Amino acid sequence: MTPRITLAVAGRVLTQIRRDRRTLALLLVLPCLLITLLWWMFEDTPVFDQVGPALLAMFPFIVMFLVTSVTTLRERSGGTLERLLAMPMGKLDFLLGYALAFGAVAAVQASLAVGLSVGLLGLDVQGPVWLLLVVAVVDAVLGTALGLFVSAFAQTEFQAVQFMPAVVIPQILLCGLFVPRDQLPQVLEWVSNVLPLSYAVDAMQTLTETTATGDVWRDLVVVAAYAVAGLALGAATLRRRTP
Repeated sequence: MTPRITLAVAGRVLTQIRRDRRTLALLLVLPCLLITLLWWMFEDTPVFDQVGPALLAMFPFIVMFLVTSVTTLRERSGGTLERLLAMPMGKLDFLLGYALAFGAVAAVQASLAVGLSVGLLGLDVQGPVWLLLVVAVVDAVLGTALGLFVSAFAQTEFQAVQFMPAVVIPQILLCGLFVPRDQLPQVLEWVSNVLPLSYAVDAMQTLTETTATGDVWRDLVVVAAYAVAGLALGAATLRRRTP
């Protein structure tokens, strides 16, 4: 891995995102619109305070997973990925470059979503807001890593989208949004315990309930470990040649 090449890949991806205004709007504006819609639906009720932390964890994860997997498949179908990997560039350079670029976008996305939720919509947060932002960014990087990983198993952008029901939706159902994780049937609680989004949601909810951050850091380490594992598996499965 060469830092210069990794940064060059990140710069190239950021330039592409900046020129694609629809993708930029999807990344930055859509999560804020969805959070605002939910707040409006449950205005003057405690529902937004209950589900808001889970949404702050889910939206960056979902959006980054979808955009990253489709973008990588677009690179592959257009032949760009094969040309890049034919150069003296390691697969890890490519994946880390993508992770850095989308991580930077995730930082802006998370700042907007957290600022909107806490500053304008009145989401009650007991812990430090900056740590809430850190959890959102790491969670978005996790979505990026898993999107890069599953893109190795898809041949078209449509196939990449089809991975959402298999990879993303079970995590949404079992992360504690609908039923607290400790009230799930035993088997489903075990499954929930091995899904990374569960830990991101736990960290967000803990920050809204208490100023103690010990459990938050533990959950954050778990989410970061899953992100690193996703990038490592993505590097191991990324093909240099398109079949």
